[in-house]
Amino acid sequence: MALPCWAGRLVVVETVAGLSAGVVEVVAEALRADPGLILGLATGRTMEPIHAGLVGRLSALSAGSLAAIRSQWRSFNLDDYVGLAPGDPRSFAATMRRQLGDPLGLAPEQLQLPRGQTDDPGREALRYREAIAAAGGIDLQLLGLGLNGHVGFNEPPCLASAESRCLTLSPSTRLQNAALFGGDPDAVPSRAITLGLAEILQARRILLVVSGSGKAPILRRLLQDPPSPELPASWLQAHPALQLWVDRAALEG
Repeated sequence: MALPCWAGRLVVVETVAGLSAGVVEVVAEALRADPGLILGLATGRTMEPIHAGLVGRLSALSAGSLAAIRSQWRSFNLDDYVGLAPGDPRSFAATMRRQLGDPLGLAPEQLQLPRGQTDDPGREALRYREAIAAAGGIDLQLLGLGLNGHVGFNEPPCLASAESRCLTLSPSTRLQNAALFGGDPDAVPSRAITLGLAEILQARRILLVVSGSGKAPILRRLLQDPPSPELPASWLQAHPALQLWVDRAALEG
């Protein structure tokens, strides 16, 4: 049984295609209504069809609406690996260029990410946090859910007060992200710069998207367990404008 905090905030869609389409419609409509909206974006398998759908949906808008969104677009991603240049095809910076930047004709500076290629990851984490604050904060944050309950790269245990920082990735997270590294988790960088739960929780609106039967065990914990450092995503339960979007496989798998 889901905790009472999820009442009215859980959106269940039958298929992963329908799930992606529903999230795309929410994001596209928000951008159409306010082209200056500041987006918080994520990467990963859950986000790939959402990015593709968003490109298609925005490209179908009137020329004036699309031009307004293109000219005012500002987004900040959650994280990136330490040690990878932005041009490295395995970096999240390169992923965002492929999936959103190039198809929508956005300038590189419109898609902001932490700079993984840095001599001082801690200072870069601080700079990135300050850049988001200077922009006015995130209006609409997209999130996926890691198999161990992480959001961004906030690995358990993690407090709600954790701020943007450089951290060491867990073995399970490196395994989950090994596809772009020849399937070898040892080839995945061991460290990343991530926004913390503190910054994520400051977003004005959050869409947490969960799909596939493989996520069913961690989703069940999220729905049933109270907030805990052992389940970083559980801190989202207290956010006043959170929606949890799931497909049937994740809910019942």
